[in-house]
Amino acid sequence: MTAMQSHEEGHAYADAHRKLALVTGASTGIGYELAKQFAKHGYDLVVNAEDGRIESAATSLAVHGGDVVPIRADLATEEGVETLMTKLAGLARPVDAVAINAGIGVGGAFVDGTSWEQERRVIDLNVVGTTLLAKRVLPPMVERGEGRVLFTASIASTAPGPFHAVYAASKAFVLSLAEALRAELKDSGVKVTALMPGPTDTEFFERAGMTDTPVGRTDAKDDPEDVARAGFEALMAGKDHVVVGLKNKAQVAAGNVMTEPMKAAVQAKQTTPDSNQEEHR
Repeated sequence: MTAMQSHEEGHAYADAHRKLALVTGASTGIGYELAKQFAKHGYDLVVNAEDGRIESAATSLAVHGGDVVPIRADLATEEGVETLMTKLAGLARPVDAVAINAGIGVGGAFVDGTSWEQERRVIDLNVVGTTLLAKRVLPPMVERGEGRVLFTASIASTAPGPFHAVYAASKAFVLSLAEALRAELKDSGVKVTALMPGPTDTEFFERAGMTDTPVGRTDAKDDPEDVARAGFEALMAGKDHVVVGLKNKAQVAAGNVMTEPMKAAVQAKQTTPDSNQEEHR
């Protein structure tokens, strides 16, 4: 079945024996690769993004078999989350797994390098949208006594983030939320996992305006397919979190024995824009 058929005819053709996964931020990057992992492992899909590329992504994902329903909605708004949930309810199928992956960043000095509008959108999507979506998808899972939810956090969640301060803070929120919900739901049958990638070869740095930073320029970025595979496997194994990549694991481990000012200084070496490099050496 094509993605278009799935979109137009909903659950009419759905195989009752196939599970259903929702993946947000699925038009490109880690989200797209997460959706591919679910598809390859026999899940039908609902894929979401705020841009029109979600339609072509759904068509591409459909080659792996099963139904793929694209839903375009901006999860940085409450209306977007409710639109997604309304259309999801229209499928009349339980959601077995959710990857809450949609997120954005913005780079630059907090005082004079970014605008409030940019920072507000990071908060609206990464914090508010993530929380509201979790608030909507978790109760039915708890009622059924089964389900899996993957939150895409970041290794940025483990340290202060100079020159992407609000992004790093938002991912610290996501990680904390995921870990807290996992503890709350430990006896419910619902498993919660946090995915913690490091720098990954996606559109993130371009969209965040961080291509003029050491971390944005480096070629030593992880493959989004590898990140997604690790996240999917951790989710299926019921792990509480997964840090992807040996270098990233070493960074997180080192951070466990460093003070917050020390971690901030280390991060600044990677995230300081070229225009601010001289004054922060």
